[in-house]
Amino acid sequence: MPCWYYEKKELRNTPSIQDGIDYDAECRYRKEGARFIIDTGTKMDLGYNTMATGVVYFHRFYMFHSFRSFPRYVTACCCLLLAGKVEETPKKCKDIIKTARSLLTDQKFATFGDDPKEEVMTLERILLQTIKFDLQVEHPYSYLLKYAKCLKGDKAKLQKMVQMAWTFVNDSLCTTLSLQWEPEVIAVALMYLAGKLSKFEVVDWMGRVGKHLRWWDMFVEDVTMDLLEDICHQVLDLYSQPQVAANAPDSPPLQPSIHSPTSKKERLPRPISPAQQQTLSPLPSAIPVKVTKSEPKSHHTSSNGEGSLDKMEIPVIGKQTDIPLPYQYPSYNHSALPPTYSTPIPTSLYSHQHQYLPHSQYGSSAPRPYYPGST
Repeated sequence: MPCWYYEKKELRNTPSIQDGIDYDAECRYRKEGARFIIDTGTKMDLGYNTMATGVVYFHRFYMFHSFRSFPRYVTACCCLLLAGKVEETPKKCKDIIKTARSLLTDQKFATFGDDPKEEVMTLERILLQTIKFDLQVEHPYSYLLKYAKCLKGDKAKLQKMVQMAWTFVNDSLCTTLSLQWEPEVIAVALMYLAGKLSKFEVVDWMGRVGKHLRWWDMFVEDVTMDLLEDICHQVLDLYSQPQVAANAPDSPPLQPSIHSPTSKKERLPRPISPAQQQTLSPLPSAIPVKVTKSEPKSHHTSSNGEGSLDKMEIPVIGKQTDIPLPYQYPSYNHSALPPTYSTPIPTSLYSHQHQYLPHSQYGSSAPRPYYPGST
């Protein structure tokens, strides 16, 4: 099974950056693509799991391809189409395109070419090969509900905390957190953030033992406060970023991609046979380039304590639902109410059914799983 988690330095050396797109612009394209998937899925009454799966496909796809080669809105429709099939909530390609047309400007929809349906269907094959047919994706939602069931305290405050954490999970889709950490770790971090901002302190939980200093130690071990705060700040940074002007330059390309299908009047080439494929030279691999690190604006705690989560005010949620096109961040009409924390958790789609976090590929500094009875 491929590894879909990357170091931060790898996220600053993507094909788009090697193709001349700066890091901030790529982050904006990712956010706009994720928002578009969520808005399209919401308008089509798709579930949050389907939309989240589509967004994860979108982020993974652009770890191998450049935004200059594949227009993000075409890719977004393709990811939503595939996610609907995987999550058993399929929608017809023509219906997704029709919804996309109602959300996009004429200039943006021009990237779909003369035959939008064929453009999306062609890209679906490229998407499947890019993500190596690894279709099953887990999200923090189920872990959030599972962990909340173990916490003790005032039920009303707990429900408020879960609701806030659920909203943070929704908004985290516009970041690259799904490319950095497993859903278990993201769920813990955003519950920690929601607890801080809602003033809900967890003092007791079910299954507590002496060596568990914090409630999440029963699920994952060695999750440091620095790790949690880094995840929290990546989400909080979304709320502090200035909104992009409506006339901001769009992401390239403004014309249909070089992978667009030919016109209906032209005959499409026949598929390449396996024998012919063996004679073709493989695609060139991405060449690593030297990247100069720069610290982005964030809420990180300074040496004098400023910027601490303890002093952060609760972000205003639900007051910016009328943002005009093009898509800008944040918009909260996708923050659907979560099920109550007593709702049974759906069965995992992954082949591994245990509840602990695999860590072997991340080295000794990564969070280690805790197995009952182990020492």
